[in-house]
Amino acid sequence: MIMDFQISNCNNFFKVKGTLNKKSVNLFNNEFNNIFERVNNVTISIQDIISMDKYGVDAISKLHEEALAKNKKLSIIGIGCKELYDHFKTGIAA
Repeated sequence: MIMDFQISNCNNFFKVKGTLNKKSVNLFNNEFNNIFERVNNVTISIQDIISMDKYGVDAISKLHEEALAKNKKLSIIGIGCKELYDHFKTGIAA
C-alpha cells in the first residue's frame, strides 16, 4: 500500500509525511511556492517520509537553493530519507 502524501504545518514548521515522488511533488511545490517571500526561516521534518524519488529530492534541493539565493534559512530535520541524505552528501563532497 502506498501512503498518500501529506503536509501539515504550524507557524513555519512543516511535517511532510508519506511518499514524495513524481505523483505528489506538485503538492509539495505548491505548498512551498514563494514561501521565502512570506517568511525568513522554514523547518521541514522529513521524519515521516517513507520514500522519495528523484523528483522529490529535486524539489527539496530547489527549495534549498532558493533559501540560499534569498539569504533565508531552511532546516531539514528527521532521520527520514536516504535518497535525500545521499544527494546532499554528494553535493557537499563535489
